Amino acid sequence: MESQQPIVISPEEIDLVVENLRAEFDTVFGPADIDRMAASSIDLLEEIRSGPLRPDEVEQFSRDRLRAQGKVEGTLLAGVPSVIFVCVHNAGRSQMAAGWARHLGGDRLLVFSGGSVPAEAVNPRAMEAMAEVGIDISEAFPVSFTNEIVQASDVVVTMGCGDVCPYFPNKRYVDWELADPHDASLEEVRMVRDEIGRRVEQLLVEMELR
Repeated sequence: MESQQPIVISPEEIDLVVENLRAEFDTVFGPADIDRMAASSIDLLEEIRSGPLRPDEVEQFSRDRLRAQGKVEGTLLAGVPSVIFVCVHNAGRSQMAAGWARHLGGDRLLVFSGGSVPAEAVNPRAMEAMAEVGIDISEAFPVSFTNEIVQASDVVVTMGCGDVCPYFPNKRYVDWELADPHDASLEEVRMVRDEIGRRVEQLLVEMELR
């Protein structure tokens, strides 16, 4: 399997990622489809990263996209509600919202996040603020939102990049006006964190998950 851009992840690491994905999705997707999704995910991550890719990031991003594709096609996660949180850098607001949603929704909700111009890493103050309320987002990483993930989402929550997000019919689109915590102090990030937590909880009530 080859990526169209120079690979900054070893062939051995790619082979292991693909092997894991095939073992997980072999009853839903063919080997060639899984290979293409992994290669595409590498390409998208290479556009963001300035250094080597982490195999676990490639695997998780590919897994999210395969789950989304399966949900769109009706072969996976039938009946499981889904939401994507989108902000500019996918480094602060959308990552905190995804963390809250996974914490509050558990296995009853499929959660995605993405950015219109993803940063290289999650804001460390966002990680610290979320850790203070017992939610670990230290393994999260910024990614671009993709068409299949947006299409698989029942609710699309945007935070500062509204019209950049692709539109699909029969989705609920919500825009949250929130301060960007990019250069904010920890105390300011805490305020954004708490507001996001309140909004996520209300959203889950509206989705009949609370």
